[in-house]
Amino acid sequence: MIIAVASLTIIVVLIYFPLALVLMPTLGNFAGYEISAVIVFLVSPIIAGYIFSQKIWEENRTKTIAKITVLFTVLVTVIVLVENAAVEWAPMFKAEYLKVYPTATPSAFDWYYIELLELLAEQFVLVVLILALTFIGLYIGTMLKKPAKS
Repeated sequence: MIIAVASLTIIVVLIYFPLALVLMPTLGNFAGYEISAVIVFLVSPIIAGYIFSQKIWEENRTKTIAKITVLFTVLVTVIVLVENAAVEWAPMFKAEYLKVYPTATPSAFDWYYIELLELLAEQFVLVVLILALTFIGLYIGTMLKKPAKS
């Protein structure tokens, strides 16, 4: 299971960067990056599910897919948390917030919670998306290569 998650992570990295390089110039930075993520987080589990289908079929298939999905989601969430800690999001969040509420004058304490809420919203969407796409991708991947009958 751990080797499947590690392999899935490597497959994501190997596909994500080239795909983002192709889509970002044509669709724009935000759309290209986000669409690349959706494609990668569906296609990579299909590939990993296909590669590890024999092992997944040997165990309880749905339970094993769920375990791989949860472990992979935790790994991606930790990576995104590190990314969020390394990037200064406050100027972007402040600009977006003031675009919606131009007369607002939040205190520094309020800005802290506005930024925190934005980051939590991103985490929520990420976790739901990764859980769903990874589970679906692994399930499809295992269906593409059924185990040899003995």
